[in-house]
Amino acid sequence: MKTFSTTYSKTKKRENEMASGIKDLTVSFPGGKRVDAHYDGRTVQTDQSAKNGGEGSAPEPFDLFFVSIATCVGIYVLEFCTTRNLNTEGLSVHLLSTFNPEKKRYTEITLDITLPAGFPEKYKSAIWRSANLCTVKKHILNPPEFSITLDGDVV
Repeated sequence: MKTFSTTYSKTKKRENEMASGIKDLTVSFPGGKRVDAHYDGRTVQTDQSAKNGGEGSAPEPFDLFFVSIATCVGIYVLEFCTTRNLNTEGLSVHLLSTFNPEKKRYTEITLDITLPAGFPEKYKSAIWRSANLCTVKKHILNPPEFSITLDGDVV
């Protein structure tokens, strides 16, 4: 099965993704428990912790799940402030997740936004609404359908 990266130039690939809504990435296995994702000319490296048989040289794949949520909220609150010329010094997002051992999964994620000193009261509910626009959160609440194929064939 050919991927877009072997069929189109980077520019054509990007145009196709934007026009069709397709995201296309490739995963490789550079050794040990490392797994790298290649997308749009970039590489995102992952590794298992030493406890899980890796070297701990990069975040574990599931860690990137939390990172994507927090940074998504982060860009929304940053954009909110910068488009209004609001001070961003001290602006931060803190993610806290709670693992439920009985369910063997994380059952609660809290994102706490620390606003800069002197943040205008009139914008507090608006920045909260902006944070809730996070695309990653929207996809978790309304998940896409998943399919896994082998060599392009449905099993």
